[in-house]
Amino acid sequence: MTRARAPISRFPLADLASLPADLAARIHEISEKSGFVPNVFLAMAHRPDELRAFMDYHDALMERPGGLTKAEREMIVVATSGANDCQYCVVAHGAILRIRAKDPLIADQVAVNWHKADLTPREEAMLAYAVKVALRAQEVGPEDHAALTAAGFSMDEIWEIGAITAFFGMSNRIVNMASIRPNDEFYTLGRSQPAKG
Repeated sequence: MTRARAPISRFPLADLASLPADLAARIHEISEKSGFVPNVFLAMAHRPDELRAFMDYHDALMERPGGLTKAEREMIVVATSGANDCQYCVVAHGAILRIRAKDPLIADQVAVNWHKADLTPREEAMLAYAVKVALRAQEVGPEDHAALTAAGFSMDEIWEIGAITAFFGMSNRIVNMASIRPNDEFYTLGRSQPAKG
């Protein structure tokens, strides 16, 4: 039996050739690096100004020098996207987490139940805060920041955890609202590396 394939999005897809030159160049660069165009860009390209703002804020959070490691940033995305039931972001950022952490197991552990994942105390503190921001931001208080400070995070890094969580909360909702399907390629990326210890 062949399973029916869901469409990339419930909204119309833009023709990438008709995109403004700056966006076309950015998407081309991403596809050159990864070997494919992530479906989220195909699905958002019909609104170029929003896609540009989305990509700019994404890069400001996820590619900035210093602060959290790139693997920590992806771990936040996977844990909070799991809490928000966002299949696209769990699958796509799970692939990136496996690559950045050099660990084929960690993304699945974090997505399903980060409490039982193979985490350091620092990562546990980070994800406890991120998931609280994702689900109950109105309850965040001084004790939450004190726990992160005790785990070794600077105030700048605490902001970063919260901002990444908030940005991907928006992303999770857009992707779920639009039923954006993860690219098949994401499912296998980073799984062939040897497991740690």
